[in-house]
Amino acid sequence: MTPEVIAQWLTTDYAPAAGAGAGQGTQPPARHLPPATVQDYARQGAVVLRGVLTPDEVATLARGIEHNLAHLSPLALVASQADDPGKFVEDFCIWQHNPDYATVMQHSALPRVAAALMQSDTVRIYHDHLLVKELGTKQATPWHQDQPYYNVAGRQNVSFWIPVDPVPLESTLRFVAGSHAGTWYMPRTFRDQQAKWFPEGTLADLPQIDAHPDQFEQLAWALQPGDAVAFHMLTLHASSGVGPASRRRVFSARYLGDDARHAVRSWRTSPPFAGLADHLPDGAVMEDALFPLLTIK
Repeated sequence: MTPEVIAQWLTTDYAPAAGAGAGQGTQPPARHLPPATVQDYARQGAVVLRGVLTPDEVATLARGIEHNLAHLSPLALVASQADDPGKFVEDFCIWQHNPDYATVMQHSALPRVAAALMQSDTVRIYHDHLLVKELGTKQATPWHQDQPYYNVAGRQNVSFWIPVDPVPLESTLRFVAGSHAGTWYMPRTFRDQQAKWFPEGTLADLPQIDAHPDQFEQLAWALQPGDAVAFHMLTLHASSGVGPASRRRVFSARYLGDDARHAVRSWRTSPPFAGLADHLPDGAVMEDALFPLLTIK
């Protein structure tokens, strides 16, 4: 997409996809995403989107999160230490079994905004990711990129980090501006920093960002329900724990664009897609029922 096409496309009236639920046809302010935001995304690797979901969509998402927490999948994990006064819970790849997640991922403004930010003619769901830090959770999320954990190659991608609770600046996601530009950093486990993906030494070690904060341009935004942060899967990001009176329920929706290709790994990716390599070869377009192509109207 050229900048001119993006600008025209973003101001066109929105038509909800067939089957959209109640309240889904009301396009939020993200319909008017300015071309400057697309440029900032390409340059910085992260942007804030105010009011990208309607109140009805936030309520739908919150309902889906609570159902997910009550029915965790086999992929779910607790990412906090046993002695943490709170709990950091994650779960993955639920949207096809959670109608509330599916509604938001398919029928909200997210696919349309994803296409614009990725500068892509196509939008494909990659996966969803639940991240909940319960009251008083001390466990921080260390600096990392997402794409090295994945089974996907390509530059056209976007993740939306969407809280359904207010998130103050001290508990929000932080980014290193421009860190998506090319370098892949070694992915490690959050709790014990083990290399379980790429073999040790094959990727660059993470820079000491917190030790030298003046050397890195950092981005961070306080958020309200309905807001989201959009970021590239190679953008370095981290967050702290939450306070004793703060619960941080976050849903991440991840999308792929035109150049996304399957990257078969010899290790278990996070999330894993068991058996996918048996019928989707390395370098293939991500054409599979797990990753449906969305219609953008």
